[in-house]
Amino acid sequence: MTSPPDGIPGTPRPVDRTPAGTESGTPRPGERAHHAGTAPEATSPEDAAGGAAVAGSGRGRPGTGDAALLRRIGALLAPHRGALLLVALSIVVASVLGIVTPFLTQRVFDDALFPVDGSGVDLPLLTWLVAAMIVIPLLSAAIGVGQTYLTTKIGNLAMAELRGRLFEHLERMELAFFTATKTGSIQSRLANDVGGVRSVLTTTASSILSNTVTVLASLVAMLLLSWQLTVVAVALMPVFVVLQRRVGARRQVIARQTQESLSDMTAITEEALSVSGVLLTKVFNRSDTEIARYRAENDRQVTLQVRQAMAGQGFFGVVTAFMAITPALVYLVAGYMITGRAGTDTLTAGTLVAFSTLQARLLMPVISLMRVALDVQTSLALFRRIFEYLDLTPAITDRPGAVHLDPEQTRGRVELDEVWFRYPPPPRLTQPPPAPGGRRGGGFGMRGAMAGLAAPSGGRHPGGAAGVVRLPRDEPEPATDDALAGSRRRAWAVRDVSLVVEPGQLAAFVGPSGAGKTTLSYLVPRLYEVDRGAVRVDGHDVRDLTLSSLADTVGMVTQDPYLFHATIADNLRYARPDATDDELVEACRAANIHDRIEAFEHGYRTLVGERGYRLSGGEKQRIAIARVLLKDPRVLILDEATSALDTASERLVQSALARAVRQRTTLAIAHRLSTIRDADVIFVVDDGRVVERGSHDELVTAPDGLYARLYAEQFGGGRVEARFSDGVMFTDGVVLAQPAPPHA
Repeated sequence: MTSPPDGIPGTPRPVDRTPAGTESGTPRPGERAHHAGTAPEATSPEDAAGGAAVAGSGRGRPGTGDAALLRRIGALLAPHRGALLLVALSIVVASVLGIVTPFLTQRVFDDALFPVDGSGVDLPLLTWLVAAMIVIPLLSAAIGVGQTYLTTKIGNLAMAELRGRLFEHLERMELAFFTATKTGSIQSRLANDVGGVRSVLTTTASSILSNTVTVLASLVAMLLLSWQLTVVAVALMPVFVVLQRRVGARRQVIARQTQESLSDMTAITEEALSVSGVLLTKVFNRSDTEIARYRAENDRQVTLQVRQAMAGQGFFGVVTAFMAITPALVYLVAGYMITGRAGTDTLTAGTLVAFSTLQARLLMPVISLMRVALDVQTSLALFRRIFEYLDLTPAITDRPGAVHLDPEQTRGRVELDEVWFRYPPPPRLTQPPPAPGGRRGGGFGMRGAMAGLAAPSGGRHPGGAAGVVRLPRDEPEPATDDALAGSRRRAWAVRDVSLVVEPGQLAAFVGPSGAGKTTLSYLVPRLYEVDRGAVRVDGHDVRDLTLSSLADTVGMVTQDPYLFHATIADNLRYARPDATDDELVEACRAANIHDRIEAFEHGYRTLVGERGYRLSGGEKQRIAIARVLLKDPRVLILDEATSALDTASERLVQSALARAVRQRTTLAIAHRLSTIRDADVIFVVDDGRVVERGSHDELVTAPDGLYARLYAEQFGGGRVEARFSDGVMFTDGVVLAQPAPPHA
């Protein structure tokens, strides 16, 4: 028995009640003081809090200022440098061609139509100038088509890469992330947020470059024509740039609120319109409530969309009005210049016409640049939401040098050695404020709150030994790190559990609901990471194995098996895509489901519906068993596989399970003790601890034992053979059907 992980000063070490002949207090060979993701043992509560704050799981985000964010966005386009250079070249060429036309216009007026020397119209020159003015727009249009194709292709490829990276990253996140995050929120970031930045990746970059080149080229040309008129035309531009940045910051805040509202709407849709959600709303008559909830969020979305659309419209109205008024001011100044009152009389009619053309050409690019700048600032809010997910570091990953466990060579020995575990806190996606005293809170990871705790030391308890092992129940509760856990203390879900399941054994886990049975089973395939101790398969710490090889070694059948909206064959081949039809049939025969499948009109091509709702509970369970048999794992976990079945279905499933557990190590979790009476070893779990262990005959005769009490409650002191959801079978063979509850 070990001392509490965090160590409580002055607390006596519990008496070791391990049976004689077992080791106690023996250090594990090569045991480390702490494993990856945890900080070394702290010497004081303050040091523990500080150590946890910096250890974490690396979920802190990199710099998220606008400049850093823009660099990350630019990195998305980096793989397309060649195409981007071609786009940039086409933009420069098109912009240069665009400013040539005003100069041709000047030549038309000053040299061809109204020559200064009064020689009359020069038709040959006029013809060449007009021809050039026709060819240039056609050439610019052709370049524009090619440019649009390239920018659209580059942008969509970049967006597809971003969406793919986000999905891939989420697929690699640990189970705890998904249990703490709404499915609709995840879907919203994949669909709505990535879709919302489409314009930035497809057209914005080229639009900025094109408009910037056009504005610069037009300004240079205007300065060459008349610097005085240019000063009049752009006098208020710096003021507009400052105002635009303030408007953009406001729109960015509104954009984030809009996306969060859209995420909530997606979550409501996913919850309320799924098969389970619809079933729940109908049986509880809560459809009107869900409609009202959706309408309320929909109304909020409308308000935010209107606010986002209107933010900056007054600003653009002022800019547009100034641009419209500026030509009149230019004409007024031009009049003073032509009459010599402005100190010069060199302005010609052709120059004024050319300048007016350039000024008109300047209007749209300037306004477009300001609008694009606002759109970029708005999109930054969406990019931040996307990068928040991409910056989450999976808490459970392969260690450097992780060992590949060959499923063919695996014997299937499972060991839990002084295991402590508590469920991690939900992930935090934003930087927390500094804690009092200048310290920040814990890391951003699921594992961040665990970081300051050290591994325990002490002995171990072998499992599966002969005889009943009664473990003490007065273990002192470990201290918790309130600085990390906050006001809500997170209790230990598993406390100092040590056991061994030998290869080929059927080990059963029983106990009250919420005792920690399923949690223990999740630690074996490393769906969760232990906080203390170790889980081993064939002597290998599961943290030292590759996740892929561990997943190939361990199979699981859950209480509520998940089936995709696909055919039965597709669901079966999820375990082994290369399985032949004969192998499917063989697995289904072993699972007692082949004949039932053949009775369907389309056989193995039958669509099962969302989550398999077109099948009965027993049919889903047996298909799930066939799927795991097709996988053929060395270690099989059965989590309440028959708890919700009727008598006939349970017998079919039990028969299938009897075949499934042959020649493999099986961990079976059960409430119905009739299903595990023949187990090689039974572990009785209560309050996160294994309090008893032994065979059925040993445990049922142990005085004052939890197993004996559960058995007496379920089997009426030996008169009941088995209980089912629809009846009771007595030891004399009599079956009593359970009457249906009376209707209100």
